[in-house]
Amino acid sequence: MSKRFEGRTAIVTGASRGIGLGIAERLVADGARVVITARKQDALDEAVAHLGGPDVALAVAGRADDGDHQADVIRQTIETFGSIDFLVNNTGINPVYGPLVELDLAVARKIVEVNCIAAVSWVQQVHRAWMKEHGGAIVNVSSLSSVRTAPGIGFYGASKAMLNSLTELMAVELGPDIRINGVAPAVVKTKFATKLYEGREDEIAAAYPLKRLGEPEDIGSVVAFLLSDEAAWLTGQTVLIDGGVSLTGAGE
Repeated sequence: MSKRFEGRTAIVTGASRGIGLGIAERLVADGARVVITARKQDALDEAVAHLGGPDVALAVAGRADDGDHQADVIRQTIETFGSIDFLVNNTGINPVYGPLVELDLAVARKIVEVNCIAAVSWVQQVHRAWMKEHGGAIVNVSSLSSVRTAPGIGFYGASKAMLNSLTELMAVELGPDIRINGVAPAVVKTKFATKLYEGREDEIAAAYPLKRLGEPEDIGSVVAFLLSDEAAWLTGQTVLIDGGVSLTGAGE
């Protein structure tokens, strides 16, 4: 890997495992220091060891939609590594599966709070603390379900469609010194997505032109590109990372 991010620091939310950890791995491989968040300290500590230890990674446990937690993460990031050059809003929840007519509306409100409002709050806090003066780059992790109907996870998809819209709006407001883009993965082999493929991976993958489901590193490489200077003229875009499945008409 290159060292294109040497001397730069990224906050990656929801990064104790899965896509978030895959993103953090790629950023560290490219020379960045990372601050990772999630709810459980033990899992975060394991992730820090996996990433290479405290010289390159710091873990701060808490809820992604807790404003005090966000402020604490930002404070510790600047104190430990001296900057916040990148933010990756990866945290997302989908605690329900089923039709919208049976959706618990209290759960729906929580999905919007975590998947959308928290992402805006992270941007606001990072902007005030560092990026307004120094610039930076941000990536929001969305989902293919944000642009295609996905029965069973429909409200999750709707929340991610809102996130796509927020990405576009913030790109207009934050330029030219801060770029913000998104990625929208199809099914990636993580614990979070287990219900979408468990016991039928070959069947699901057959609908993908590339004949496999995604891996966390597939997302990490694209996020790293979007954060890099190589994407210097790219903002407000949400990139589908889907193995070509959106071209086939098959379900997610």
